[in-house]
Amino acid sequence: MSVDKSAASLRRCLTSERSLAVAVSGGMDSMTLSIIAHRLMGDAVEIFHAKSAAVPPEATQRVRDYADREGWVLHVFDAGEFHNREYLNNPVNRCFHCKLSLYSAISERTSARIVSGTNKDDLGDYRPGLNAAREHKVRHPYVECDIDKQAVRALARHLGLPEISELPAAPCLASRIETGIGIDADMLARVHAAEKLVAERVVQKILRCRVRSVGIVIELDRESLGRVTEPEKNLLRRGIGGIFSDVQDAGTVSFEPYQTGSAFVGEKN
Repeated sequence: MSVDKSAASLRRCLTSERSLAVAVSGGMDSMTLSIIAHRLMGDAVEIFHAKSAAVPPEATQRVRDYADREGWVLHVFDAGEFHNREYLNNPVNRCFHCKLSLYSAISERTSARIVSGTNKDDLGDYRPGLNAAREHKVRHPYVECDIDKQAVRALARHLGLPEISELPAAPCLASRIETGIGIDADMLARVHAAEKLVAERVVQKILRCRVRSVGIVIELDRESLGRVTEPEKNLLRRGIGGIFSDVQDAGTVSFEPYQTGSAFVGEKN
């Protein structure tokens, strides 16, 4: 589908609602959707961003910057997932509890139809958060319009947003924590610090710092991982070890090829 056809299809989908509440994480998909929706419908669109220890501060700042630039009606709020014991226990369907908190919090603040930045490619992954979306009748315009990640990037470029179009996929920091290891705000901050450290020293396409029962695992795309020498890995191990030095049972620091959803352990439902 051409970018013009994608844009036209998305326009029809969005304007079928009188008012919209866009759930924006600060990532490429939801940022692009927010910009398109607001440029189409103005103040009939409200933008909702949940500030959280699981959201990198750079993402929150990006949302605030674009809100100022685009003139959004922006709501930054606490969705309350860190008060949800089921979320903190980090079961395999943790995302369900997170999204349920998110959509419940948005629903308390508006009667507008909630829309998300879920795209067609996301349907191929394990996404328990989609079950929470169904409970709140959340619409997924990209999915409805058969738009995948590549098409969203093309839309962002079409809008004159190269900095948005080039954003890498960035799921929440809690996705780095292996199933069954409790979610803790301090640990998420350390994960983010470790990823920033690696990003400063290694040119890479994909980077995840996983906290697993066996220790800290740095995942990189295979091409980037293949370029990292053993001396460089040892330097990174020392730096990352320092970040986690006072964490009990943090274990060793190892390097592995990136694998989607590798922190999920157990039966997925």
